[in-house]
Amino acid sequence: MNIVITGASAGIGFALAKQYAKPGNTLGLLGRNSAKLTNIETICRNQGANTVTAAIDVTDCTAMATWLLDFDRLFPVDLLIANAGITSIMPDNGQGESWEAVCNVLDVNIYGVFNSVYPLIEPMRQRRQGQIAIVSSLAAFRGMPISPAYCATKAAIKSYAEALRGWLNHNHVQVSVVCPGFVKSELSDQFPGPKLLIITADEAAQIIYKGLCKKKALISFPFPLDIGMKLLALLPARTGDWILNRLNYGVHSKREAKTG
Repeated sequence: MNIVITGASAGIGFALAKQYAKPGNTLGLLGRNSAKLTNIETICRNQGANTVTAAIDVTDCTAMATWLLDFDRLFPVDLLIANAGITSIMPDNGQGESWEAVCNVLDVNIYGVFNSVYPLIEPMRQRRQGQIAIVSSLAAFRGMPISPAYCATKAAIKSYAEALRGWLNHNHVQVSVVCPGFVKSELSDQFPGPKLLIITADEAAQIIYKGLCKKKALISFPFPLDIGMKLLALLPARTGDWILNRLNYGVHSKREAKTG
């Protein structure tokens, strides 16, 4: 099996690389940190997998397309996991997210996903097989005021995955959207609020692996936080806002709690 994982140098991507590192598998591992990529490459090879790594920024459209198509010619991709992502947290100074931060999140979380997925769509369609997994977030179901740009990008790629699934189904290309809750990582460490039902990256990778093996359209976890976020999206806006504020996910309540 030939698998490509973006954001493989840390967090969920790192854990997924270990999960898929087995004899007979070839892993294409992409990330921005060369040292961390070397580390995960060594781990995966010790577990018996063939590995090809590249330090590429997912926002570089040309570099991504070139590398992905070159890899696919040598190792026709069975599974692409578009995992790379960053976050942006609302600062405490009352000024909101900087435009630079917003653009950075949009570039990585949206264009980075498109740059990862688009080059492999046609090869998979031509072969009439393949699987694409796009890592979104439970934040895609209901935006949280503490991270507006992040929530917006995760909602966007969730919709993108759902649309792709409907389009590519008749070509026998499976598409899954992955919506994790809080996973212990450098990304989640930036989140200042309570991290409800947080799990390790290895635990998340096991859940994702099992879901992808079953070709699930939606892989959301952990239970019951996933149910809670889906229900939160169905509530009246004022009620949802009140709940998020009570959980200290609202910027104003967070600031008041610090100064009260």
